[in-house]
Amino acid sequence: MELTINGQAKTIEAANIAQLLAAELEEGHSQRGIAVAVNGEVVPKTQWETARIHAGDRVEIVRALPGG
Repeated sequence: MELTINGQAKTIEAANIAQLLAAELEEGHSQRGIAVAVNGEVVPKTQWETARIHAGDRVEIVRALPGG
């Protein structure tokens, strides 16, 4: 399906946020420190397995970085 992920149009085969992250994150990278919003609404990590994504959705994936 076609999604916009962090401002870029992509074709992804995923039914929920957990599957989307598995496809988008590099092998071996942790999901720690990641926040996800779909169409401007933050989705809690506890809902990543059940929160469905649909064609045309706008997804923002943000990773917290250490620093000061």
